[in-house]
Amino acid sequence: MDFDSLRTERDDVVRDQASFEAYRAPGDLIDSNHPKILSYARQVAGDGSDRERALRLYYAVRDDLRYDPYNTPMKRDAYRASTTLGAGHGYCVNKAGLMAAVCRAVGIPSRVGYADVRNHMTTKRLSELMGNDTFYYHGYTEVWLDGRWVKVTPAFNRELTEKFGLKPLDWDASSDSIYHPYDLSGRRHMEYLAYRGVFADIPFDEIRDAFRHYYPRMTLEQEKMPLGGSLGGDFGAEGAAEATRK
Repeated sequence: MDFDSLRTERDDVVRDQASFEAYRAPGDLIDSNHPKILSYARQVAGDGSDRERALRLYYAVRDDLRYDPYNTPMKRDAYRASTTLGAGHGYCVNKAGLMAAVCRAVGIPSRVGYADVRNHMTTKRLSELMGNDTFYYHGYTEVWLDGRWVKVTPAFNRELTEKFGLKPLDWDASSDSIYHPYDLSGRRHMEYLAYRGVFADIPFDEIRDAFRHYYPRMTLEQEKMPLGGSLGGDFGAEGAAEATRK
């Protein structure tokens, strides 16, 4: 597949032709009907408007689950929302899937979207594993609030942003919450390059094949990992150490 041909400047291309009802229903990987997802979502969301409940869910997914790009095996089960919740960690793709799942679990329509971003603040070890500083298929969530789609990015937990010297991504459930272009010191952080479309469920096969193409070394290692495995290393500690040297 020519993965570069799937890039677009538009952020609203519905790649899987899903109907709106699909954004309310459970998916294979966005398993919003799983008992653990239902229990967690209902406990966190509480009562109130969709905006109030979505806000509580966002901050819970952002901070309750540690961001770590080293510990998600390239296996379908590892990307399932209930698996991610149980693991207590993930990275942008499976954390975005979890955010979509908990929203649907309390009746708020949601879907997942993807973009290519250049990360100017990644760590040396991760860049070497990936082979470049572009994050292809960076995952985010779109939540249906007040009759429109609003982007939200629950990837980096607050503790991690403090270690890297980054602004935490806050959200008001009204405007889009996407990565900041600069860090707290004014250095370039994230640069959005292109979009990859929106989906009702995580397009695992496409992401796996794209990662094989863009990140052959890292993906080969991730495919060998068992569930619960890791590539080793401490991403937060790496970022903190490198931040002090800049």
